[in-house]
Amino acid sequence: MRSRALAVAAAACAAVGLSAPLAVADNGPTNIRLNPSSVHQGSTMTIKVDGCRNGGTVTSNAFPRTHLSVDRDGRSTAVARIYNDATPGRYNLAVRCNDSSRVATERFTVLAGRGTSGGLGGSFGPSSTEMALGSGLVATAALGGAVFIARRRRMDSGKA
Repeated sequence: MRSRALAVAAAACAAVGLSAPLAVADNGPTNIRLNPSSVHQGSTMTIKVDGCRNGGTVTSNAFPRTHLSVDRDGRSTAVARIYNDATPGRYNLAVRCNDSSRVATERFTVLAGRGTSGGLGGSFGPSSTEMALGSGLVATAALGGAVFIARRRRMDSGKA
């Protein structure tokens, strides 16, 4: 009788012991994918994670805390915007699911920002010298047009 009780207890412990790793394997972030893995200052990076069915958070020194959203297929995604003043170099990000205490990390690179060469863009008005020059050109064009029309009329009236 004791051997049966011992066998049942051993079977119960084995069932619980074998199912525990499966339950733990289901919880927690796995397979972190970054797009792109090298990102410029001020740009965005997409982070996709498996295993966070109830969402989670992504943290790093290069961007503010970002929340993972879950789509209808159970995949978790976050979009992080890199700080404009992040120092170029290698960074780590940490992913933690809402229903897990496990943390998974991934490395990425911040590249120096690429500034745009946009010129002044109309932010400054014309100076008084530019206005005088423009007015002189317009006056010269008007005077030249008037002279041309006057000479043409004189030539047309002489033929008739």
